[in-house]
Amino acid sequence: MITIGQLAGYVGVSIKTIRVYHDKGLLPEPDRDASGYRRYGANDAIDLIKIRTLAEAGVPLARIRDLRSAGDEEFQEALREIDDELTARIHGLRATRTRLRRLAAGHLSPLPAEVGAHLEDLARWGFTPRWVDLQRDLWILVFATHPDHAITLFRDQAESLADPALRQLFLDYDHAHDLDPDDPRIDDLARRIAQAHRERYGSEEAPELDTASEIPALIQGTVNASSPAWQRLDTLIRAHLDA
Repeated sequence: MITIGQLAGYVGVSIKTIRVYHDKGLLPEPDRDASGYRRYGANDAIDLIKIRTLAEAGVPLARIRDLRSAGDEEFQEALREIDDELTARIHGLRATRTRLRRLAAGHLSPLPAEVGAHLEDLARWGFTPRWVDLQRDLWILVFATHPDHAITLFRDQAESLADPALRQLFLDYDHAHDLDPDDPRIDDLARRIAQAHRERYGSEEAPELDTASEIPALIQGTVNASSPAWQRLDTLIRAHLDA
């Protein structure tokens, strides 16, 4: 028979943890000997190892208590479920580690290959590095927050840019960044963009994220904040479309 301190040392837990397990009903508390000390045997050590193993696997103490009274078949099934949960957590942690390593290398998140190729096309077509970087960051945000809708939105924009006339509108939008907000070219560009939007989509709705999502407004706010001219351009385009 061993003391609580010896038991804690052998199993690798603290005395306080053993007392918590006693209080929670996970580990039966042995009787005291003639000297007033609690003495623990081999079965107590085995039970404590089982409890520690389950606790380290993330199993809540209440569930461990229930499993202690479960039959062998129920206990084995619970262990299989816990193993599946651990496997899922391991996959999640590996994915998180990959993202952390990409972050350390200066990359926020991987984008689909077709998005990367599209960003290279933007530079080749004459878009400014500022615009290319902005597009990269915004697509990272969209793919991270709305993975089910992001590819549809991306392909719609990529299809637009494949049209030379529409691509020129995007280029004009990019190059309007440094214009004075009251420059008449802003008004003309807003009118042309609104007209192109109506011609492309007609009475149909353009692809968009979940209507309850705040991400579109966040994205547009980020774009507008980088240029007073872009902010006025956005306001004018919305006014034309509403009209």
